[in-house]
Amino acid sequence: MSTNFKNDVEALDALRNKFDELKAEITKVIYGQDEIVTQVLISLFSRGHVLLIGVPGLAKTLLVTTIAKILGLKYNRIQFTPDLMPSDIIGTEILDNERHFKFIQGPLFSNIILADEINRTPPKTQSALLEAMQERAVTTAGQQFKLDDPFFVLATQNPIEQEGTYPLPEAQLDRFMFSVWLDYPKLEDELTIVKNTTSTIDVKLNPVISGKEIIYYQNLIRKIPINDNVLEYAVTLAAKTRPETKNAADITNQFLKWGAGPRASQYLVLGAKTHAALQGKYSPDIEDVKAIAPSILRHRIIKNYKAEAEGISVDNIIEKLL
Repeated sequence: MSTNFKNDVEALDALRNKFDELKAEITKVIYGQDEIVTQVLISLFSRGHVLLIGVPGLAKTLLVTTIAKILGLKYNRIQFTPDLMPSDIIGTEILDNERHFKFIQGPLFSNIILADEINRTPPKTQSALLEAMQERAVTTAGQQFKLDDPFFVLATQNPIEQEGTYPLPEAQLDRFMFSVWLDYPKLEDELTIVKNTTSTIDVKLNPVISGKEIIYYQNLIRKIPINDNVLEYAVTLAAKTRPETKNAADITNQFLKWGAGPRASQYLVLGAKTHAALQGKYSPDIEDVKAIAPSILRHRIIKNYKAEAEGISVDNIIEKLL
């Protein structure tokens, strides 16, 4: 498909149609996760990364592999383990036949990375991924190597098995645009899942969008205008989460130890623009900010002891702030 549109409005209409096509393909394989799929695609077009958190067996890995197939991009899965070294994901230097050092690229050199069970690997390896996510480049032996564009990390985390895990540091968590919780499917969705996965049904997935188109739409999203009142709402919302500051909400001072930084404000605005575009709107409103706020804020705010003692969840606090 060509990206030669007459104007940005025509391009945004094409993006909306492309989004519908992507969802139609994904739902051939993934059932009952409509909201999750939407958030992953919002992150992709916003040039962000996603952390998927859920118990085993909720098709986190299947979701990522399905998205990789329909995007027609290079895809690598990295199974994070306690003995994984930075060189295992970045690559390593070897001596060639002429006794020159030659860099062999690791699995990070791809468009889509599935970082499976990211909290199972030590901080040293996590920090190697952190540089790749932020800089879209890796450094080894004093040399920097650019990663492919588009570059999109989908990491999964199992919240119930904490033995042998290394909690992600706040700096790493902040690199993820969204933290998305996957819940158990509804009964009717589970019936469909079991019926289709225990039969001989073979679903053929068709690539819907190219890497070149994704980059075009990522740049288009940034050009979308935003009204001052919506921009102010997004930035104020992030500021409300910071305890003992001028803009802090009462519930923040009461139950939070730490709030969201400026990166949250940036993602609230970018996410609202993308959410609006995918809904067929040409400019975001406050409802678009509210729609994506929980997934942007939930991993950026830290509860205090009082909130823990009273059983108040991060999502409860975000709900009150909204």
